Amino acid sequence: METFRTTHTCARQIIFDVQDNTLTSCKFINGCSGNAQGITKLCLGQNIDDLIEKLSGIKCKQNTSCPDQLAKALIAYKEKLTLKTQKELEKQEKTLIAEIVTKTAQ
Repeated sequence: METFRTTHTCARQIIFDVQDNTLTSCKFINGCSGNAQGITKLCLGQNIDDLIEKLSGIKCKQNTSCPDQLAKALIAYKEKLTLKTQKELEKQEKTLIAEIVTKTAQ
């Protein structure tokens, strides 16, 4: 489960989960119940890249909205995933270099 703190919307937080690049659960904390339920039902099972494209830039208050904040949450999720992958690759690279150095030293 991921948690995203929203800004400038009635909803204060979005709790969601993604599996295989698909939104599998989503809950808005506070805000308009009907709007939150509608967004959730329409978005569940959808590819997150498609959701980002469709929801980004929708405006309600202060140049954002709950759908726009969900898009921002998904973007942040993808950035976090990319960073984690990069760190894992760097770790693997360091391990391989250490193994090569050890084998050449023998």
